[in-house]
Amino acid sequence: MLKGFTVNPKDVPSVDTEHRKICTQLPVPESIALMNRLRAVEAFSLHWQYPVFWDRAENYNVYDKYGNKWIDLSSGIAVANAGHGRKEVIDAIVKQAQHGLLYNFTFPSEIRTIFLEKLVAFAPPYLQKAFLMSSGSEACENLLKLTRKYAHVKYGKEKNIIITFENSFHGRTLGAQMMGGLPPLKDWITNSDPDIYQVPFPDGYYNENVSFELFEATVSKLGIDPEKVAGVIVEGFQGANVHFMPIEYGQKLATWCKKHNALMVYDEVQSGFGRMGMDFGFMQYDIEADIISLGKGISGSTPISATLARKEIMDVFIPGSMTSTHTGNPISLAAAIANLELFEKEKLVELAAKTGEVLQEEVQRIVKKYAVCGVGTGKGMIAGIQIVKPGTKEPQKQWAYEIIQKIIEKGVMMFAPVGKATVKFAPPFIIPVDALKEAMGVVDEAIGEFLQENNL
Repeated sequence: MLKGFTVNPKDVPSVDTEHRKICTQLPVPESIALMNRLRAVEAFSLHWQYPVFWDRAENYNVYDKYGNKWIDLSSGIAVANAGHGRKEVIDAIVKQAQHGLLYNFTFPSEIRTIFLEKLVAFAPPYLQKAFLMSSGSEACENLLKLTRKYAHVKYGKEKNIIITFENSFHGRTLGAQMMGGLPPLKDWITNSDPDIYQVPFPDGYYNENVSFELFEATVSKLGIDPEKVAGVIVEGFQGANVHFMPIEYGQKLATWCKKHNALMVYDEVQSGFGRMGMDFGFMQYDIEADIISLGKGISGSTPISATLARKEIMDVFIPGSMTSTHTGNPISLAAAIANLELFEKEKLVELAAKTGEVLQEEVQRIVKKYAVCGVGTGKGMIAGIQIVKPGTKEPQKQWAYEIIQKIIEKGVMMFAPVGKATVKFAPPFIIPVDALKEAMGVVDEAIGEFLQENNL
């Protein structure tokens, strides 16, 4: 049975380097009472991370209030691409708050105009219009809504089918969960949409068949009429397992969509804004996307998300029929504008590509060293290691938890394993190379200690 993290305070080796510091037991004994208070009033489902109480986060470090400091390999969860708590972002938030506009629903505002102009300019020129929301899940719900509405208006309501991929993750809301390809997350849904289908994802590891012929064969096997497909929705990379669609497959998929008048739709909530060392993940295929969803890295660490689309798609809804209560919240927009300006000024996408070479080299070095590491995948500043039973592809999620716990206790911050049993890396782009190498050395050390302690 999966146990997750051990949460009883214990002695851990002290650490004191330029980049990290551990000087207490972990979890910190003084924090347990606070943890119990939080668990008494908060949904149990939120308590799946190692119980470190974040007090503040700056650049590539996370701090508690007890003197401990971690090198962050999580960016929260691929959010703080430009770094945590950037002064430019904080100053922008304070300035907007002092200006006096905290909320304006869909009434026009200058700050919304400025941000949208910058956002559309950042995107390819054919994605001319955007719609702002609060979360990535909401943005992915909007992918579904726009795709179907456009197909209905242009071709009729029989063109209603949505195709997504097994092991995909598009968020926690109803439509996003139905689009997702992780069955355990959907067992609460009693009336699942019969026109949303999942097909195998060509990850090359768990599914070794990466030919596009498998897509076509699966569509046929499921009895799908390609002319009734409204759109195919793909992640820039699969967030659950950090897997990537082969370039040729992605190109053939785009051609298939065009042939059958289906929209080519990309969920870029994690992969957008430089995470893969390019502006958006779909760019790796040298194709055009009809609609994309954005979140996380767009935000400057505040609640904001977006959908971008071709003008004729975005404008398919009449005024008042596609809105959001906090669309273009002025505080979030101030942070997002400052975030975009940091991307431009510091060339953060190029930095992610350059520093990402170091991350990918370190991941492959570790994978080659340990049989428990089934495969390492990644591009730019995202990577994942599959933790498996040696000699097999059998995922070992509890082992992944225990490895991550060791890593955190040594002063490197990571989030709980995702997918089947993935140790996932998503550092802020501004992390110095020496800090990144130090952190990956800790990962190496933790895996080695885990294997030794368990005679593996």
